[in-house]
Amino acid sequence: MNFLRKFIEIVKYICQTQDFVVSLHVILRKMRYEKEDIQEALRVLRAGGIILYPTDTVWGIGCDATNPESVAKIYALKKREDSKSMLVLLDNSAKLDYYVDVPESAEALLGIQGTNDEEQGGMKPLTIIYPNARHLAQNLIAEDGSVGIRITNEPFSQALCAQLRHPIVSTSANISGEPTPKTYREITEIIKENVDYCCKFRRDDEDEHEPSSIIKVNADGTFKIIRQ
Repeated sequence: MNFLRKFIEIVKYICQTQDFVVSLHVILRKMRYEKEDIQEALRVLRAGGIILYPTDTVWGIGCDATNPESVAKIYALKKREDSKSMLVLLDNSAKLDYYVDVPESAEALLGIQGTNDEEQGGMKPLTIIYPNARHLAQNLIAEDGSVGIRITNEPFSQALCAQLRHPIVSTSANISGEPTPKTYREITEIIKENVDYCCKFRRDDEDEHEPSSIIKVNADGTFKIIRQ
């Protein structure tokens, strides 16, 4: 399904441009990553390390979201209080029930996003904060028991989640309180030098990306927009 979705995106894009060959080459290059790159990222994640990697939004600092020691390393690098929880990525919405409760209103939001992605050429990625988080590192979960999860359709981060078979932390690649880098080039050296691995995929991508929208869904189905 993800391959079909990406193929549809390619066809839509090519139909809107005059330079078919160049456009196809550019899009395919952005979707293609090296096997060695993802294997090294997985090796580091499984060993309890932290990585710098591209996501469906901005570049993120990541680790195995079930490993509390790894999560603590990210808090320390970002100089961020662990009372401020971080969001995680999953590759498939079918896995959500294992980690959180999914109220009907959250299911509706996921359905709307899927419809937009497939039929209208995409929408801004959406992070949903779910109630009653479980099977995750405890220092990743907010005081009220909630956690933010985003289903990623970006090829590299999706493959990482699928092959690790765990959710992956995704927090912006900056010291807490500093501006969020929109490209790899904007990430400071202190971040690059203090992760265990910097992924190579999309380092040369100069498109500026924005953080996701965030909606918090409560157990009773009510919700609140945290970030548009």
